[in-house]
Amino acid sequence: MAMNLGGEEKISAPIGKVWDALNDPAILRQCIPGCETLEKKSDTELTAVVSLKVGPIKARFNGEVQLMNLNPPHSYTIQGEGKGGVAGFAKGGADVELKEAGPNETLLSYTARADVGGKMAQLGGRLIESTSKKLAGQFFSKFNEIVSGS
Repeated sequence: MAMNLGGEEKISAPIGKVWDALNDPAILRQCIPGCETLEKKSDTELTAVVSLKVGPIKARFNGEVQLMNLNPPHSYTIQGEGKGGVAGFAKGGADVELKEAGPNETLLSYTARADVGGKMAQLGGRLIESTSKKLAGQFFSKFNEIVSGS
């Protein structure tokens, strides 16, 4: 089951600070809902363990994350895949773009795609999509809060 979603967030910080935060595992770990660990393997590879509850299914995903198409400090693609045992799998990615919106403001926009399989895919598209939107919203809201210091 595949889905697409997108959005944007205005962040009260200069573009360089936002870019650095997008590449900082410690900041990302705080922002990713259910993230237990996020470790840097190289400048473009990370490993993660994330626990999520989607409807009645709770799963712990072990995954790999890659950063690609890097164009500092303006854009990159983040792609990942996680396996959640009997709950199934999740894989997806997002194109993230940063634009200056003022001297101390950055507009972050993203287009994300996700694909889930296994038991989670049987929950139905509406539940998966609403959960995905909620998780993306939580991530970017927390990211904005941390980076803008509000």
